Amino acid sequence: MIWQNWYKSDTDIDGKYTALESAHILTTLKRLHNRISERFPESGLRGVAFECTKVAEEVERLLKRLSHPIWPIRALIWGSIALIVTIVIGIIITVYQQQQSVGIGSWADFFQTTEAGVNDLIFLAIAFWFIASLETKAKRQAILKSLHRLRSIAHVIDMHQLTKDPAILLMKEVQDTASSPERTMTIYELTRYLDYCSELLSLVSKLSALHAQQENDGVVLEAVNDVESLAQALSAKIWQKLTMLEP
Repeated sequence: MIWQNWYKSDTDIDGKYTALESAHILTTLKRLHNRISERFPESGLRGVAFECTKVAEEVERLLKRLSHPIWPIRALIWGSIALIVTIVIGIIITVYQQQQSVGIGSWADFFQTTEAGVNDLIFLAIAFWFIASLETKAKRQAILKSLHRLRSIAHVIDMHQLTKDPAILLMKEVQDTASSPERTMTIYELTRYLDYCSELLSLVSKLSALHAQQENDGVVLEAVNDVESLAQALSAKIWQKLTMLEP
C-alpha cells in the first residue's frame, strides 16, 4: 500500500548494503586473528584477537535472542490488559447498579460515586505501564552488559600498543633502563602490529553498532556512541604512531 511505502526510496534495498551483518564482522575478525597469528604467533595481541572472535559470536547469539519477544513478560502484559478491561467493566456495572437502586441527582453525585473506581483505574494504568516496560528494560540491561564488555576489550587492545613507541626505533642512540620494555620489532613489524591494533578497535566499534541496530533505545544509543567514541580516540593515538613511521 502507498502509505506503507511512502518513506522508501526508488532504489529501496533489501538491507544487504544498508545494515551491518554480524556474520561478516565475525568472518573479518577470524581472518584478522589468523593474520596476527601468522605474523606474531607468540604475541598477546593474538590472544586478544581470539577473545574478540568469541565475543563476536556471543554478540551474534545475544542479538538473535533479543530479536524475539520475551514471552513470559508478554503474557504478563496481556494479563494486565485483561485485568484493566475487567475492572473498567466492573466500575461501569457498579455505577449503573447504584444509579438504578439509589439514583444520582446531579453530576457531582455521579463523580463522587465513580471517584474510587477511577483512582483504582489510574493505579492499574501505572502498574500496566511499568509491566509493559519490563521487556525493554530486560533487553536494555543485556545489551548494556555486552557493550561494557566491548568497552573493556577496547582498553585491553590499547594496553597492548601502549609500549610500542616508534620514536625509540627512529632514534639512533637509545639508552634503556632496567625497567624499559623489551623492543625487538623492526619498523615494518611495528607498523603491522599497530595496524592490527587499529583494525581490532574498528571491529570492536562495529560490534557495538550492531547493538544499536537491534534496540533503538536512547540509553542503548548513548552507550553505543560511548564505545564508538572510545574506539576512535584510541585508534587516533595509534595512527599518530603510524604517521611517525611513514618514510
